[in-house]
Amino acid sequence: MVELPLQVAWSGRVFDLDRPRRRMSLYRTVLAGGMRDDLCRILNHDMLLELWPTLYRLIGLAVREAWEDAFPEFLASRTSVQRW
Repeated sequence: MVELPLQVAWSGRVFDLDRPRRRMSLYRTVLAGGMRDDLCRILNHDMLLELWPTLYRLIGLAVREAWEDAFPEFLASRTSVQRW
């Protein structure tokens, strides 16, 4: 269980990371509203990389581009996903 600080989320602040949808929601919320310290403290690089192929579609373009510029492996993870 993770409880986000008020400055990141003012409602629905508790997330059960054992539940995939809640985990995705937590990462989306932190990416959208977190400050640098929040990002460093709350997000896990490996988990973010695992979620990225789905998560990148749920966040704004500017956020997506900033993360993919900073971490090229995120762009590679989403472009390597096979499309059916």
